[in-house]
Amino acid sequence: MTAPQFTFLFLAALALSTALRLWLSLRHGHHVRVNSGTVPAEFAGRIELADHQRAANYTVAKVRLGLIDTLIDAALLLVLTLGGGIAAIDMALSAILGSGGYLHDLLLIGSVGLTGFLVTLPLGLYRTFRLEAEFGFNKLTWRLWFVDLVKGALLTLVIGAPLLLFVLWLMQAMGPAWWFYVWLFWLGFNLLVLVLYPTVIAPLFNKFSPLEDAALKQRIEALLARCGFSSSGLFVMDGSKRSAHGNAYFTGFGRAKRIVFFDTLLDKLTPQEIEGVLAHELGHYHHRHVLKRIALLAVVSFVLLWGLGHLIEQTWFYDGLKVGAGGTAKGLLMFSLVLPVFTFPLSPLLSALSRRDEYEADAYAAKQTAAADLVSALVKLYRDNAATLTPDPLHSLFYDSHPPASQRIARLRAVSI
Repeated sequence: MTAPQFTFLFLAALALSTALRLWLSLRHGHHVRVNSGTVPAEFAGRIELADHQRAANYTVAKVRLGLIDTLIDAALLLVLTLGGGIAAIDMALSAILGSGGYLHDLLLIGSVGLTGFLVTLPLGLYRTFRLEAEFGFNKLTWRLWFVDLVKGALLTLVIGAPLLLFVLWLMQAMGPAWWFYVWLFWLGFNLLVLVLYPTVIAPLFNKFSPLEDAALKQRIEALLARCGFSSSGLFVMDGSKRSAHGNAYFTGFGRAKRIVFFDTLLDKLTPQEIEGVLAHELGHYHHRHVLKRIALLAVVSFVLLWGLGHLIEQTWFYDGLKVGAGGTAKGLLMFSLVLPVFTFPLSPLLSALSRRDEYEADAYAAKQTAAADLVSALVKLYRDNAATLTPDPLHSLFYDSHPPASQRIARLRAVSI
C-alpha cells in the first residue's frame, strides 16, 4: 500500500464511522422522543408517565451532547494526524530533548493524551455539573472532582508511566517478536489488576464498609451458599457522594472476590429485590463470564499486537497519516488512535456477546430467587436511573451491553409464569 492510498482509506473510514455514529444517535433521539407520550404496555402501572418522560428527556439530552462529542473526537483525530499535531509535538520535543530516547517517547504519548484530555474536558464538566445535575443525578462537588483528578493523575504517573516504559523497552529489545512479549506482559498485568483493584485501587476513590444489615446479610449469605460462591466479604460503597445512580457488582479474582452494593441501591430496593439483583451478578460468576471475557481479551489483544508488529515497520502508515518519521512510540500511539475508526463496525458483535451474558445471568437468577423480585428491582432501577424504556433498536444493536428493558422483562416474566 502507498501513503496516498492509506490516507484515502483512513479518511473514508473516519467519514463513514463518524457518519454512522451521528446517524445512530439521531435515530435514537428521534425514536425516544416519538415514544415518550405513552408508557410501554409491559410497564403500565409500574412506571408513571412523568417518570417515562423524564427518562426520555434525559436520554435526548445525552444524545445531543453525544453528537457534539462525536464531532469533537473526529476533529481532534484529524488535527493530530493529517493536521500535523503529532508531528508538531514530536518536533518540539526533539528540539528540546533530541530525537529518540525513552523520555522523548513517554512525553510524546503523554502530550497527546493530555491534549485529548484538555480538549474533551469542557464537555465532560458540562455533562457532570450541568446535565447530570439537571436531572438530579450529580452529587459530585468541585472539590471532590479535583481530588479525583489529582488521584487519577498520580495513578497514571505511578502505574501508567512505568507500564508504558516497560512496553516501549520490550518493543525495542525483543526483536521482531516483541509483540508476543508485550502480549504476555499485558495479559499478566490485566490479571494482576483484577486481583489488586478491589483492595488497592478502588478504595482510593470510594469508601467500602462491611454490610451491617444483619437480616439482609443473612439472606445474602444463604444465597451465596446455594450458589456455591465464596467471597472475601460483603461491602457497601459510598456511591452517593458522586451520583444518585444505583448498582451492585462483584469484583476481583480468586480469593480477592468481593460483593459490592452502592449505598443508593440499598436505599431503594427491598431485601428480596436486592437478593434478585445479586443473584443476577452471581449468574455471571456461575457462567464464567469473567473468565470468558479474559479469554476474549487475550485473543483480541494477541491479534491486534500481531497486526501492530507488522504495521509498525511500514513507512506508508506514518506518511499516510502525516505524522513524520516512524518509531516504536509513534507506532503504538498511532495504532491506538486510528484503530477505533476501522473497528467500529464490529460493535454489534461485542454488544451481542454482552447481551447474551446478561440473558444468561437473568435466567440463572430466576432459578435461585423469584423472577418477580428481579423484575421489580429492574423496574425500579430503570425508573430511578432514568433509563429509557424505548431505545432505538438499531442504536441498541450497536451500543447496548444490556438487553432493552422490554425484552429483558418479557423473558423474566415468561420464566416466572
